[in-house]
Amino acid sequence: MRTNTTVSRRHFMGGAAAALGYLGLKPGASLLADEPGRLYFPPWDDEYDSLAKLGFNENPWGPSASVFEAMTGAWKYANRYGYPDGNIQQAIADHHGVPRDHVLMGAGSGELLRVVGLAFLAPGKKVVGVEPSYGSVYSHASGLRADAITLPLLENHRQYIPDLVETTNRNARNVGFVYLVNPNNPTGVTVTADEVKELLDGIPEDMPVLIDEAYHHFVQDPQYATSVPYVLEGRPVIVTRTFSKIYGLAAMRLGYAIAPPALIDHMSPFSTGTINALVRWGGVAALTDKEAEERVRRDTIALRGKLASQIEQWGHEVIPSETNFIMVHTGREASDLGTAFRERGIHVGRPFPPMEQYLRVSVGTEEEIGRLLEAWPKVFA
Repeated sequence: MRTNTTVSRRHFMGGAAAALGYLGLKPGASLLADEPGRLYFPPWDDEYDSLAKLGFNENPWGPSASVFEAMTGAWKYANRYGYPDGNIQQAIADHHGVPRDHVLMGAGSGELLRVVGLAFLAPGKKVVGVEPSYGSVYSHASGLRADAITLPLLENHRQYIPDLVETTNRNARNVGFVYLVNPNNPTGVTVTADEVKELLDGIPEDMPVLIDEAYHHFVQDPQYATSVPYVLEGRPVIVTRTFSKIYGLAAMRLGYAIAPPALIDHMSPFSTGTINALVRWGGVAALTDKEAEERVRRDTIALRGKLASQIEQWGHEVIPSETNFIMVHTGREASDLGTAFRERGIHVGRPFPPMEQYLRVSVGTEEEIGRLLEAWPKVFA
């Protein structure tokens, strides 16, 4: 059963009003933002290192030793243009078994999401997706004077593919692309391989589909599969990935898109190409360090289970997650909880309208999770 049968058509501003309350700021106050919707507490320099950082879905352990070594060695190129980059684009292509011309790199996958918007959302064009989801694409559409058509999630927090198909077909003449985050953020729920196929088979064959797989590495659901094979079939599918999560390179900014060459060529003029020398070499090392990748995956999944289990024991619903975060139904406003946890030295996720009484908590280190679990009963006392 669906939670809401109304299709929302509006310009998105990334939930900024709700986030302002969470930050303890008045409307119009200055915000520091790395990506639309990714808001920092300004200023927090004096206390940043002491915070339990459970709000931005980062890798809490950071890059592996081999990645650090590769980036350190790349400092010798800091003063150069046209430096060797470890052949990072080819390394990404080889990693996915695609030709090099199927790869477009960006400064984080966030840049690639904006590139897709610039390439396919002329004024008046529409992007079709669900809400809540990762709102960067929707807020960027607003800046382009484009529209976002969003559909609600089902009561079980899944994306309802038949509605996405029907809505896309009904508006096909004016739809620039369809947007799918898989697994979804902030719910952590996957779209199955069969559902992705249902979507692609049900809409016009030339309709671009952007599939954000930022949390791909943490999925255990056997019904899930990456959508990269559709790219090799020549379908107009754009799969984005990031080095910010499992590889621990969030601040270094490296992401990429896998797509057919025609789409890559269409998007390339909108890409800045501002990827630094250090992260290029670090990215090559990250792709080859399988032991570190598996360790982060294993520890993240184990701590995710521990965190969810304890919170469920306290009577809260936790949405089953396939990511490095959980979404908890608390019965209280996320903005109020953000303030309460912040007072105890813990940073948790921002509000995600319309799920105002859900709190997103990232998987942190065992020590950070311990601090959260110690504070939780006090916050809810």
